[in-house]
Amino acid sequence: MSLAPTAPPANDTEPTGPDTGPTTGKTPRKMELVCPAGTMTALKTAAEAGADAIYFGFRDRTNARNFPGLNFTAAEAEEAVALCKAKGVNPMVAVNTYPVAGHEKLWHDAVDTVARIGAHAIIVADIGLAAYVAEKHPDLRLHLSVQASASNPEAVAYYAETFGVQRVVLPRVFSLEEIRDITAAVAPVETEVFVFGGLCVMAEGRCSLSAYVTGCSPNKDGACSPASSVRYVQQDDVLISKLGDYTINRFEADEDAGYPTLCKGRYVVNGEEMYLFEDPASLDATPILGELAEAGVAALKVEGRQRGKAYVQAVVGSLRQSIDSLASGAATPSDDKATAFMEGLKRTQGVYRRDWR
Repeated sequence: MSLAPTAPPANDTEPTGPDTGPTTGKTPRKMELVCPAGTMTALKTAAEAGADAIYFGFRDRTNARNFPGLNFTAAEAEEAVALCKAKGVNPMVAVNTYPVAGHEKLWHDAVDTVARIGAHAIIVADIGLAAYVAEKHPDLRLHLSVQASASNPEAVAYYAETFGVQRVVLPRVFSLEEIRDITAAVAPVETEVFVFGGLCVMAEGRCSLSAYVTGCSPNKDGACSPASSVRYVQQDDVLISKLGDYTINRFEADEDAGYPTLCKGRYVVNGEEMYLFEDPASLDATPILGELAEAGVAALKVEGRQRGKAYVQAVVGSLRQSIDSLASGAATPSDDKATAFMEGLKRTQGVYRRDWR
């Protein structure tokens, strides 16, 4: 049995559906809008707001958004899959953490459940899980998580040829030019890029900062900066955010206080206080949707399985309008509904522009 991805459509000058390879002709494809859901309410909201696909995870360590009060039991996931299909939406399940050696059964059981409930695709990061999917469930559409950090055509080709990966979520470290180059090089494997939400610029799948401070790994336990380790301390007019025993940030009375993650903390470097790794701002690639389409990107991913109904409704609805306008050749509408949900009320195009080069 061949595990190679399917061939691209014969006529690659026409817009294609969400399940086919990237366009190489003059007319960009209509990109699939892939939206998050951490609850059934968020999932229903995403479907009603215009999502083409919705991704969610189980309520355990197999999910990289493993937070209390979120995610789905196996029975709830089966209900979610049925609801998505009834709405014409592709349900995708993320099993995107790395199994603990000797305790792989939890992850294998999760994969088996995804296949049993009939999800459109499974999203994995671990190479061993990719092998398990290919061997046990060869008909299950396989997507490679950003957590796998497949950062060059050779890596993507290996996953495609060896395990039948049909789509790869690119790490958030590529410029537009690099996205265009890698998308062309890996065709017919599809590429998916983040378009909105939290901007984690650490090497996906390799971050150890949270584990160093809290003992809880985002890559194995599915929780970065777990709430049990977070504290806020008021000192006169200054609000101090702490993670474990470490001070992450100090906010003056007129500043918006963010959630304490190490990569978004302020540090003193060479005598200057600064955001060292990344500023508290949300990725918003709406202004460059046309360039992403021309680059051959198959799907646009919204981050935020830990977010609520209002976030999903505003962000998904706004992006739906923009994508549809782009596909029809109309001007992209101006819609600031999503601004209120941006971290620090600030937006960035992140590395996509890479203006500092």
